[in-house]
Amino acid sequence: MRKQSADSSQDSVLNQTTSLECINVLGVRISAVNLKSATGLIQKAIEDGRKEYVCVRDAHGVVRCQDDPELRSIHNRAFLVTPDGMPLVWALKRAGHAESDRVYGPDLMLSVFDAGSSKGLRHFLYGATAETLEQLQARLLAKFPQARIVGSYAPPFRKLSTREETEIADQLNRSGADIIWVGLSSPKQELWMARMRDRLEASMLIGVGAAFDFHAGLKRQAPRIIQRSGFEWAFRLLCEPRRLWRRYAVVVPTFISLTAFQRLGLRKFPIEDAVFGPSAPKEAAAKV
Repeated sequence: MRKQSADSSQDSVLNQTTSLECINVLGVRISAVNLKSATGLIQKAIEDGRKEYVCVRDAHGVVRCQDDPELRSIHNRAFLVTPDGMPLVWALKRAGHAESDRVYGPDLMLSVFDAGSSKGLRHFLYGATAETLEQLQARLLAKFPQARIVGSYAPPFRKLSTREETEIADQLNRSGADIIWVGLSSPKQELWMARMRDRLEASMLIGVGAAFDFHAGLKRQAPRIIQRSGFEWAFRLLCEPRRLWRRYAVVVPTFISLTAFQRLGLRKFPIEDAVFGPSAPKEAAAKV
């Protein structure tokens, strides 16, 4: 596909980590993938012995990146940033990536479990509560009897001490996991993956947020027709109005207006890897 400038949401850019085409949405690389291709890329990376992390991203997360350079940099250093929201899918299709489609966190988790069962992939569940993890593990094993879940850990709901992080890293490494599924709230899970990446032996860290609660049967997912409509945010708002109304009152108009400015060329959103955490690769310093 023809390479273009990185300033427009409809322009293709190259993710230096994966050599996979992406588009620039408000300065964040969104990977040109669908559920099947994302699953395949994750499997291939594990087979190749790579050590990476995956961000599952929606419009809310992209808007949040606008005021947080570190978070934006974490996304732009990721192996994949999958299009979890339909507005990101529509942006990919406008840019010419006709095969791209929604890669919803809960769907990605099931797809990778399914594909990995025959290959003996080892999974670790990190996040949520002990009760949620117990239900989640039981339901996953009922659905995928051959799946290898080698451990789980529910971290405390506070900042971890340096000693605690070291002990957790040791526990995760002793498990021999190939994939660590991270079920924390965003951006906590993205910050955790970037911070811990170099300390963990697992090939892949994948942040899937509320997928733990959904697959444990604790939260209701929107019907598929609503998920595909682009109005899933409205369904979630109706389910949790007191918690979410402020978020969507800001996110929806902000995303619409900023992406309009980008598409019309009224404002530039260059992709910059200027903010580095301890796990940032040296080659990420180059601009796209």
